[in-house]
Amino acid sequence: MTLQLPKLVATSVVRGSEKGQSHGGVYLIDFAEQRVEQKIDWNTGDIDFAGRGWDRGLRGIEFTDDAIWIAASDELFCYSPDFQLIDSYRNDYLRHCHEICRRDNLLFLTSTGFDSLLAFDLNQRAFVWGLYLSKNGQDWVGQAFDPRTRGGPAFVNSYHLNMVRVDQDGVSFSGLNTQALLALSSDLSVSEICSLPRGCHNAMSHQEGILLNDTAADVVRYVPRSADQVAVPVPTFHVEELEFRGVDDSLADFTQPFNVTGVTTSADPLYNALSFTWHFLNEDNDAQEFVVRQDGQLISGPGAATPQNVDETGSK
Repeated sequence: MTLQLPKLVATSVVRGSEKGQSHGGVYLIDFAEQRVEQKIDWNTGDIDFAGRGWDRGLRGIEFTDDAIWIAASDELFCYSPDFQLIDSYRNDYLRHCHEICRRDNLLFLTSTGFDSLLAFDLNQRAFVWGLYLSKNGQDWVGQAFDPRTRGGPAFVNSYHLNMVRVDQDGVSFSGLNTQALLALSSDLSVSEICSLPRGCHNAMSHQEGILLNDTAADVVRYVPRSADQVAVPVPTFHVEELEFRGVDDSLADFTQPFNVTGVTTSADPLYNALSFTWHFLNEDNDAQEFVVRQDGQLISGPGAATPQNVDETGSK
C-alpha cells in the first residue's frame, strides 16, 4: 500500500524583521511533491515592531468547512480555501495571540498579552467569552470576563500563555511560565495535569502521554505514562547551508521599548504571587545589559538599558 503523504498549512514569524520588511507568511507544504508554496506574504507595517517577536508574523491556524482561520497578534483573519481574505475581527483583549483551537462553533484563542483565553463564536462572528489566569499562592485561579465590555483584565504577560487545546476531555492550556499543563473545569477551577519544563511550547495530551516542544532543550518530547520518553532533536544547519547570513548587526536599530515581567514568591502571603512589570527603553541592543542582584537592586553599566518605570500589582 502506498503511503499518502499529507499537505500541511504552516505560518511563520520572522523575529528580526524591521518595518517595511516581510515578517511572516502562510505556506502550503506538499510532502508528496517535496514542494513549498507561499500563499500569503505578511508585511503589514501597522504593528508594534518592538521586542523579539512581539506583533510580527502569523500564528495559530484552524479550519471550518468553508474557511481557514489564522491569528495574528491582535486580529483574527478569515480566509477562503484558496487563501482569499474574507474578513477579520479584533477585540480589545486580544494581544500577542499564539495558538488557536476550534471545538464545534467556538474558536478558542490564547491572548498572551492578557494572560487570558478568548472564545470566538463562529456563528455570531463575535468574541463572546474570556478567562483570565492568575495565581493565589500555589493555587491557579480562573476568572471569566466578557470581552465585549469593559472591566476585563489589565495588560499583563506573566505566564505567556501560548497553547490551548479543546477536545472531548475539556479545555487544556499552558504557557512559557506556567511550568504545568493546566485543565479548565466546568466550574472554572484550574488544575494541573502535569508539570512542564519552563519555556516550552505546544504541550498537549497525546494518546497515553504528553507531547511538547521543549524549546529550551531544542527537542520535541513525548512523555508516556508507563514507558521511557522519546526526545527528537530539532534539526540544525551548518552556516554554509543558510541562504541569508552575514547580516551586519552593528547597524543602529534605534530605540526599542521592551518589558520584563515576573511573579514574586515569598513565604509571607502579603508578598507572595505579586506580579510586576519593568518597562525599558533599549537605545542600542548590541551592547545592552542589566543585572538584578539578589537584593533586587538594578545595576546598570555604560550604555545599559534605561528603566522607565515599574508597575507592581498583586491580588490575594
